[in-house]
Amino acid sequence: MSQDHIRYDILAQEALRGVIKKVLMETAATGQLPGEHHFFITFLTNAPGVRISTALQDRYPEQMTIVVQHQFWDLKVTDTLFEIGLSFSDQPEKLVVPFSAVRGFYDPSVNFELEFDTLIIEDEDGADIAELDASKEIAKLETPQVNEASEDADKDEASEEKDGGADVVSLDAFRKKP
Repeated sequence: MSQDHIRYDILAQEALRGVIKKVLMETAATGQLPGEHHFFITFLTNAPGVRISTALQDRYPEQMTIVVQHQFWDLKVTDTLFEIGLSFSDQPEKLVVPFSAVRGFYDPSVNFELEFDTLIIEDEDGADIAELDASKEIAKLETPQVNEASEDADKDEASEEKDGGADVVSLDAFRKKP
């Protein structure tokens, strides 16, 4: 088998991250989500460029999932990252998340899901120094999966939480009921 000098795997990941960027840009422009759409975004909390409070970093040392639905503010999107204001236990927080740190994106209203493999490169002391540079051939990444999620996705998330998997942060508890 010949070597992939073009690195289609990396190009595919970048293109699919572009989907997330476009959706968030449209949401930022209107200030709200269309219809019943809402997003679960999972990201690495220790990835380069991620900025979250110390309290959130302590609570989610590796990764966290945020829900973008009704109550969010100051959503700003650039070519490389997004900033968003969310409330956690009645505490307003500003999060800055580079798209390179995103591990997953899920819109349950239409059962659309993207998953990414993210590689953090460490220096000799074990400190994170950079996200994988797509122009360098450091390690082969698996091609991201685009899935039409099953109706059992919510059950799977619940079982992951019980098994110590990814944490899902829901904002429903903080919403005002009509």
